[in-house]
Amino acid sequence: MADVRGFFESYLPKKIAKNPSLVTDINAVYQFNLGDSGEWVVDLTKEGGEVSEGTASDPGCTVTISGDDFAKLLDKPTSAMMMFTMGKLKVSNMSLGLQLQKLLG
Repeated sequence: MADVRGFFESYLPKKIAKNPSLVTDINAVYQFNLGDSGEWVVDLTKEGGEVSEGTASDPGCTVTISGDDFAKLLDKPTSAMMMFTMGKLKVSNMSLGLQLQKLLG
């Protein structure tokens, strides 16, 4: 199973640094509420992007999912639609939610 903390602290910042176009292409703030795995902010409105633990005051999209299910999603990103239809994954903005594939894939 994927390491959720490692994803936000290491993998995602490195991916954004290697692909700076992600910041300009998406240009949004994501709030991840992951239950036992904490709360994380991915701010793609700042130059270079920023990933941090905590909460955003006005996110463009809030993603709510358990930490265990998020780890499963990282292992198998194609399961997102099934988790969404089962109510395990909640996304406040569908348009921005679809952009997550660029970050998770």
